Amino acid sequence: MTLRAGIVARDAMGSVGTGGFATLPGLVLVFYLTDTLGVAAIVAGVIVTAAKVWDVFVDPVIGAVSDRELATTGGRRRLMAAGALLLPVFFTLTFWVPAGLPTPARAAWVLVAFVLAATAFSLFQVPYMALPAELARSYDERTRLLTARVVVLAAAILAFGGGAPSLRGLGGDDERLGYLIMALAAGLLLGVGMFVAAGAARGTPPAAAAAVPGDTRGGLSPAALVGHYRDGITVLRESAPFRALLATFVLQALATGVMLAAAQYVATWVLHDTDAITPLFAALIAPALVCAPLWGRAARRHGKERTFAVASVLFGLAAIALTGLAWVPGGWAYAAVGLAGAAYAGMQSLPMSMLPDVVAHDARVRGVDRAGRFGGVWTAGETGGLALGTTVLTIVLAVTGYAESTGSEQVEQSTAAVLGIVASFSVIPAILMVASLLTLRRYPLRRSDIDVPAVVVPEARA
Repeated sequence: MTLRAGIVARDAMGSVGTGGFATLPGLVLVFYLTDTLGVAAIVAGVIVTAAKVWDVFVDPVIGAVSDRELATTGGRRRLMAAGALLLPVFFTLTFWVPAGLPTPARAAWVLVAFVLAATAFSLFQVPYMALPAELARSYDERTRLLTARVVVLAAAILAFGGGAPSLRGLGGDDERLGYLIMALAAGLLLGVGMFVAAGAARGTPPAAAAAVPGDTRGGLSPAALVGHYRDGITVLRESAPFRALLATFVLQALATGVMLAAAQYVATWVLHDTDAITPLFAALIAPALVCAPLWGRAARRHGKERTFAVASVLFGLAAIALTGLAWVPGGWAYAAVGLAGAAYAGMQSLPMSMLPDVVAHDARVRGVDRAGRFGGVWTAGETGGLALGTTVLTIVLAVTGYAESTGSEQVEQSTAAVLGIVASFSVIPAILMVASLLTLRRYPLRRSDIDVPAVVVPEARA
């Protein structure tokens, strides 16, 4: 059955939330902590990582609760709507630190607010990742659905990544006010996009609820929580395709997380222009808007796994080229970033369209729909990878002697610190991309494993 255009469009709007929340914290939160609040780089890394580690623990539980909601209500909409309503509040509080607090209290405020924001996002994102396997029933329809998501994702990253510095600049010399304006505007957009996408969950086929495992009704007692984590481990142990795909995606999330977190530092200390973050993001994301449908077309012709490998190789080559910033910083880097952006579109749309194939294959083999559990583990892995990317950057900054500052305080960075920033933007992502290609080789599913023709049983002759 072909998906209606309206469902595809509403579902894709969720990527406004996905793209915005994945982009802004990774882009500005560490820089906000180190260069506005005066928090040490390693402490800033701990704050961001702690919030994401919390996600790793809570996402499998949310996945199980989402499956329970599907079993009892026939949809996943309520959790998604709750996340859409709560995220703008906690996201704004993350960048609304009361004046006059000592530095440790500032760090603690950001930690608590960001943990709550990350939890709200997971309430939306985990069931959102489970939807494609239930909305789309064929190999190519899932590619269509996820390609639409990635087009919106790319537009959201471009809008948030390019627009956030401009919004931040509305505060003038008051950096804190600028960050608050940015958080208020961005939080509102995040919530609207996510709430619209929650409406697509109404399109979940009612039959999907019948195939959900019966133990999803166990509630949130301590024993049930242990069972939810056990279920997450079980889907990892039982599904070799999922293990290979998740490992590849986490390594690539780590690579893009390091690169994303380093972008503002590259603009400020390598290109010597804080506002260069806007054209850097334009160079990264504008090609993705054009290339996402092209990757989908290539996948339909050559297979998702092969096309995914090509996109990964291109991204790795672009990252290697960016090592030249250590010797010749300049505008040429935008071309390499543009190649990375073209590849990034495929690195997002293809694995996310492969995930519902894995879920559907598992459901056919085992006779139960564990989409929520898969979605919970997937989201935990993705957020963990992105968080570790920020952690890797802060470790590099600390080791190379990066100098923190508060407000408009002027500092100089050592040559070692600048080289560390360049390595975080190029060498480290390239190494991680090579590792991801090794895990991708272990992914076994092909089109013939997914679109299995129904067996027609001939009628008995009278």
